[in-house]
Amino acid sequence: MQIETRRVEFRDIEAMRDIYRQEMSCQIIHDSIHSRPGWTEEYLLIEGGANVGYGSVAVGGPWKEKPTVYEYYVLPQYRSCIFDLFIGLLTSSGATMIETQSNDPLLTVMLHTFAQNVTSESILFHDKLTTSHSPPGAIFRRASLEDAAQIAQQQLDPEAKWLVAVGGTIVAAGDILFHYNRPYGDIYMKVAEPFRRRGFGSYLVQELKRVCYKGGSVPAARCNPKNIASRKTLQKAGFVPCGHILTGAVLLEKPDRA
Repeated sequence: MQIETRRVEFRDIEAMRDIYRQEMSCQIIHDSIHSRPGWTEEYLLIEGGANVGYGSVAVGGPWKEKPTVYEYYVLPQYRSCIFDLFIGLLTSSGATMIETQSNDPLLTVMLHTFAQNVTSESILFHDKLTTSHSPPGAIFRRASLEDAAQIAQQQLDPEAKWLVAVGGTIVAAGDILFHYNRPYGDIYMKVAEPFRRRGFGSYLVQELKRVCYKGGSVPAARCNPKNIASRKTLQKAGFVPCGHILTGAVLLEKPDRA
């Protein structure tokens, strides 16, 4: 078995990425990295002269000082050599970290095989339930320029395009990010400190889900594993956990002698 790993341009792996996205059939958290100049290096995986898969290594942005394998795909008919192909990718790229979402089965197996100190950075959620929360007096609407001062006063996100107000007071703000693979949109929000634990957060998430679907997208969300309040808010709004974002430091051990 002759394995080769070759540094290539994105166009050289683009067709296989389409297959990968279809096989994943979910929100791909790091999908946009490929389109950011200087942020990623692409590697073609070759076995016996055939192009059998690819690997992507993040080298820009928050990964600048720690090259990180964040995408790995091997065509189904060549997966009997999936571990050897991954070793070739690690060796050629010099990657020191692996980062994956746990609902990506191939890279998750590689993470637990070739990394140590594995931790969860986020819990991923997908939408499964329709809710009908309606806190008394709460109004969901689009943010306007006139809301800027109050949004700043409440320490909410000034870029958020949607908000919840009660009696003229802005109590929460949020939005939907679309820099992921279509058709997914990532919902985020924040409730002002004096108005927490009153149901405004789950109401805002519920309505952002509705906006997302109305625009032809599928809502998704995430939160820090230690943020119990956010986790409960997302679940109350109909989101169900579907995975974790996991990271680990590469540990390549010498192969055992037969």
